[in-house]
Amino acid sequence: MKLAVVGTGYVGLVTGSCLAELGHNVTCVDIDATKIGELNNGVVSIFEPGLTDLVERGRRAGRLRFTTDLGEAMPGSSAVFIAVGTPSDSSGRADLSQVTEAADGIAELMDPGTLVVVKSTVPVGTTRHVADQIHQTRPGVDFEIGANPEFLRQGVAVTDFMHPDRLVIGTATEAAEELLRHIYQPLIGAGVTTLFVGIETAELIKYASNSFLAIKLSFVNEVADLCEAAGANIDEVANGMGLDTRITHRFLSAGPGFGGSCLPKDTQALLHTSQVLGAPSRVVAAAVDANRDRKRHMANKIAAAAGGSVQGKTIAVLGLAFKANTDDLRESPAIAIVRSLIGLGATIRAYDPEAVDNARAVLPTIEYAADAYEAIDGADLLVIVTEWPEFATLDLSRVYTSMASPVIVDLRNLYNPSDMAELGFAYHSIGRPPVGLPDDSP
Repeated sequence: MKLAVVGTGYVGLVTGSCLAELGHNVTCVDIDATKIGELNNGVVSIFEPGLTDLVERGRRAGRLRFTTDLGEAMPGSSAVFIAVGTPSDSSGRADLSQVTEAADGIAELMDPGTLVVVKSTVPVGTTRHVADQIHQTRPGVDFEIGANPEFLRQGVAVTDFMHPDRLVIGTATEAAEELLRHIYQPLIGAGVTTLFVGIETAELIKYASNSFLAIKLSFVNEVADLCEAAGANIDEVANGMGLDTRITHRFLSAGPGFGGSCLPKDTQALLHTSQVLGAPSRVVAAAVDANRDRKRHMANKIAAAAGGSVQGKTIAVLGLAFKANTDDLRESPAIAIVRSLIGLGATIRAYDPEAVDNARAVLPTIEYAADAYEAIDGADLLVIVTEWPEFATLDLSRVYTSMASPVIVDLRNLYNPSDMAELGFAYHSIGRPPVGLPDDSP
């Protein structure tokens, strides 16, 4: 089947590449000529494991093309996926200007009978609005409309698309449902759970899912604080909770707060929509507030580990991306923490396996290291913020001898506290008692 995908950002590029992998002929469209030129030369600017290989395989097979010309992509396409950005505006509302622009272009160029699929994460009611917009642009044209939200986790997005927990397909007609069923037949035929629901239901499933995950993360972080105050161990508490099949272990890892392109944006959008519709979500609002405060609390925790002040101290920060296996800095706890530490008078030397280039534009005044050991050398304090696997396998003897003061604040609980105490570190983690502190420490 011939398909078009509007947008070659994170969602659009993964979607287009994976649809090509499923055997469809896909043309991806973007207004960014530089990005399209790079993609046509096999250059993928987004760091996502497996994506570069997927793009190259699709290009070599002739099933994946990239263009800036929507008019080149639309003729003959049975379906077009809108996969553009919907960032939050200053009020927390999703900015739908890119969706609106894409819908206008599609309306002018699509063949009669084309299925228009909203893949972008949009507030409930948006897909119907897109349909109305197309009708206004081309009165009387026959087309189908659908909502097909994505559930792609950065770092494992290709796997999430090819082996999803579920497919959510929202339609208003049998014809639209059948078209989407055909597009996803390789996954449906392989046994992937597929939900065929109404359009508004599909839109809300995405927001409700991400908001619930945000609530779960904020909750376990608050329990971690309670563990520290009570002398309990959050790892053991979370394990005990996760053994309950109603809760499960997923998203019960305490840390410095959630970030990225989805949870912060989607919780804000849900809050805005709930207010507009007169059904306020107080639980989600509390999770958002708790996550904002969490990052400030982490900076204070680091200052306390440094003896009450980081003024004039050199702090090695390992990890700048909001999570491992991505170079994405959007809403990253590391960025907020570093800025707070700078404000408290610290000198920052940072390292991240993939995000340094992006970080230079966001944090231009800090020092960047070529690797973890260069960042650590001579530091008064080491802070682990992102859970990159290489940070869990550091040569700790080398770390100990290279630091000016062997103090570690591990915001991802990568190490065993008793092991760190035996090695001579003053070790502070999340939701677990600190170890290796002087007898007169608080």
